[in-house]
Amino acid sequence: MKKGILLMSVLGVLFFAQSCEAKKDNTKTTTEETVKTDTIHAEEPIGNPTDVKADPGTFQIKPLKYGYDELNEYIDAKTMEIHFSKHYLGYINKLNAALKESNNKSNDIVEILKSMDMNNGALRNNAGGYYNHMLYFDIMSPSPQKAPTGDLKAKIESTFGSTEELIKLLDEAGAKRFGSGWAWLVVKADGSLAVTSTANQDNPLMPGAEVAGTPILGIDVWEHAYYLKYQNKRDEYLKAFTNVLDWKQVEENYKKAK
Repeated sequence: MKKGILLMSVLGVLFFAQSCEAKKDNTKTTTEETVKTDTIHAEEPIGNPTDVKADPGTFQIKPLKYGYDELNEYIDAKTMEIHFSKHYLGYINKLNAALKESNNKSNDIVEILKSMDMNNGALRNNAGGYYNHMLYFDIMSPSPQKAPTGDLKAKIESTFGSTEELIKLLDEAGAKRFGSGWAWLVVKADGSLAVTSTANQDNPLMPGAEVAGTPILGIDVWEHAYYLKYQNKRDEYLKAFTNVLDWKQVEENYKKAK
């Protein structure tokens, strides 16, 4: 009887030990799978901007001049991919649909914006979204001209005192814009420069703009432009944006606008 009890005790201890070992192995496997899954997520491949195509329609995508990852130090690749291939693409497709719906056959985005029926929400939001993003992506570069030169430099200095002061005003305009919107440098009808901001996808070309003019520099302050990297720190994003701002393109925009 005693031998039977002793044998059962030994078997019980062995079973308990094997169970603990199995649990350890299972925990190890689960941990390894979690790490593997997290690694795969972290290494999710970034697409190619040349693969992004709009639906057939009046307006099409203006090709991005750089890869999604080329601004990575200041604007992360995933944000660039989502911004370009989802948001910008969405505005283009919806703009084309809104033009068709309103029987508007114009192919001049500036004229569409200037003659905008501000009560037509679909056209207002998507025409603005298309134009604003096209300008925004165009003035960024992985190897930007770091400062204005020539006529634009002279105009900035006579208007704002210095390029540094202009940047400060643009940062303030972007930081103080409640909710979503844009900060702008515009050329007004009389040829003067001004800093302003607009809500949502409005811009200074639209009727009723607080400061009317032709945008030559626009900074997107919607959260989708910066949240993955900067979270709620919009001011840090605005300061970082200066490092990818290509003044050569802004000068080209100025020449066309004045």
